Amino acid sequence: MAIPTEVSFRRMDKSEAVQTRILERVEALERLHDRIMRCVIVVDTPHRHKHKGPLFDVKIHIHIPGGEILISREGPQNHAHEDVYVAVRDAFDAAERKLQDRVRRRDHRTRPHEVPTHGKVTKHFGAEGYGFLETSDGLEVYFHQNSVVDGAFGNLQIGDEVRIEIASDESEHGPQATTVHPIGKHHLSP
Repeated sequence: MAIPTEVSFRRMDKSEAVQTRILERVEALERLHDRIMRCVIVVDTPHRHKHKGPLFDVKIHIHIPGGEILISREGPQNHAHEDVYVAVRDAFDAAERKLQDRVRRRDHRTRPHEVPTHGKVTKHFGAEGYGFLETSDGLEVYFHQNSVVDGAFGNLQIGDEVRIEIASDESEHGPQATTVHPIGKHHLSP
C-alpha cells in the first residue's frame, strides 16, 4: 500500500531529485510501520547566511492510528544541512527512530509478560571470581563476578536464589549468565 504523501518546498524551487529521494525514504518508513495513514513533508530554507549557503529544514508529519509523529529541527543549527540531501537524511533517520520506538512500545503492550529465569547458586569460587548456577529445569549456567549486579558477588553463597539472564551464545564453560540478580534464600516455592 502506498502511503498518501504530500511534499512541498518553501522559499526554494521544487526539486524533482529531492522529491524522488523523499519518496524513497517514505517507502522505507512503510516497511517499519505498516499502518501509516498519511505523510506530509516540507522542505524549507528559513535561514539565510551572508557567508554560507542556506540551511535546509525538513519537517515531517506522520499520521498513524492513535497519534502523530512530528519531526522538526530545533536547537543549534547544523551546517551540514547546507546540503539538502543531508537534511533529508537526518530528518528521515529521526522519523525512523521515532517510528521504531512507537512500534516497540506497541508490541511491548501486546506481548505477554515473560517470567525471568530463576536459579540457585550451586558452586561459588570466590577467590577465582566465578561460579555456577542451576536453573529450575536443571541447566548448569556459568557466571562471572562482573555479571552479578551491585557488586554482590562476594555476598553470594551456595543455595542462594537468583534471577538470571542467559547469553544467546555459550562461553567456553557452556551457557553463561550475562546478568545475575541475587534474590536471597528460599524466595521461590519448590
